[in-house]
Amino acid sequence: MTESAEVASQSEFLELSNVNVARGDRVVLHDVNLTIRTGEHVAILGPNGCGKSTLILTMACQIYPIVQPGMQVRIFGRERWDLTQLRKHFGVVSAGLLGTDLPGERTAVTTGLDAVIAGFFSASTLWPNLHVTPEMRERAREALARIEATHLAERLVGEMSAGEKRRILIARALVHRPRQLLLDEPSNALDLAAQRDLRETLRRLAAEGTGLVLVTHHLGDILPEIERVILMRGGRIVGDGSREELLTAPRLSELFNAPVRIGRDEEWLHSW
Repeated sequence: MTESAEVASQSEFLELSNVNVARGDRVVLHDVNLTIRTGEHVAILGPNGCGKSTLILTMACQIYPIVQPGMQVRIFGRERWDLTQLRKHFGVVSAGLLGTDLPGERTAVTTGLDAVIAGFFSASTLWPNLHVTPEMRERAREALARIEATHLAERLVGEMSAGEKRRILIARALVHRPRQLLLDEPSNALDLAAQRDLRETLRRLAAEGTGLVLVTHHLGDILPEIERVILMRGGRIVGDGSREELLTAPRLSELFNAPVRIGRDEEWLHSW
């Protein structure tokens, strides 16, 4: 069985058991047990500093848990991966320093298409030593088309708005046609119109079958397609269930340690 076929046969994207993670001298994730099905749409919600982003970094194998008896991390059924191969099966859209950043100082003078193609190499731009195939160019254009951003192909990244840069980041994450997409605070630094465009883009991806794991502290980011919510506080999972069960004023007031009111606008929720 090929690696792609092996991954395609896995019903579970992620399995974490007894996971503790330290950043420096401080343990920031405590006894995390979590399973996410392949193709599932999940929101991870909690206040700043609760460990949401650390959890995403752990899922993406960018940081590693403390080794101890009973600890286990399995991604698409495997405990060990060559990270360059793993990146072909799920994409990551991180918040970046300002929530809009693409890596590297040359990105500003790189076209949108080249920035997306460079995602195959985890590079900021198409350096001369990189061998770009026709298939890579085709897939990059396909990724831009999936998020309705073909008009950004020839634009310089340095001339793009924050929302347009976010689309390029998402397209970079889609070039390998991943089964799962991890998004860390995707609406940060976006104005209201850009937030709306981003959410519509993510809804299209969800409808096409791409699984979404969305980290946020904004109730408005939780798409109608997201049926499962995970609540985090103090580095621990304190709730895991349906949106109807967990997205209530009492539960969120307790989570954020402040009075929270919830409103509804058709399929969307908002809070104040």
